[in-house]
Amino acid sequence: MTRCKCGACDCNVIHEDNVALAQKDMLEEDLLLDMADFYKALSDSTRLKIINLLCRHELCVCDISAILNMTKSAVSHQLQNLKEMKLIKGRKSGKEVWYSLDDSHVLQVFKLCKTHILEAKK
Repeated sequence: MTRCKCGACDCNVIHEDNVALAQKDMLEEDLLLDMADFYKALSDSTRLKIINLLCRHELCVCDISAILNMTKSAVSHQLQNLKEMKLIKGRKSGKEVWYSLDDSHVLQVFKLCKTHILEAKK
């Protein structure tokens, strides 16, 4: 057993077996960075409002703009961010693009987060 030399904690012992196991289970840096980007995409309340709307409805930019009382340009910017992160997708129908969640994982993450927040407030 080795003494902790980091100076940032009160522990006196490094549990080398635990450290080795935890290090083995660490995800690759690139994957962790992609995951951080995913959560950044969800860190904006406007983008969360859009995801909330798309949980149950396929909507066009005009619909979303009207509901959120925002300009089409502002909504389009947020939609582009969500599309880049593969959280939503667009379906062209004539001149209109209809937006929906990209897949069921997005809905699961949204619902899980909502459940966690509501339970934490109890």
